[in-house]
Amino acid sequence: MDLTVIGAGIAALTGIGAGIGIGIATGKAVEAVARQPEAGGRIMQLLLLGGALAEATAIYGLLVAFLIIILKP
Repeated sequence: MDLTVIGAGIAALTGIGAGIGIGIATGKAVEAVARQPEAGGRIMQLLLLGGALAEATAIYGLLVAFLIIILKP
């Protein structure tokens, strides 16, 4: 087995971290809105920003995995 395939698989695992991070952030946002309903709009804005950044990390990992596979020597 070629080591580049293993490297690409490891790079693709960033999706797991992003999924866990978004799940934790969503849970905390729900708790925060339950405690302070009047701050729901601001909490939603921050949740969307954090989710977008977490998804960007997952997309970068997927891109690296594709590049490793495509550009392998």
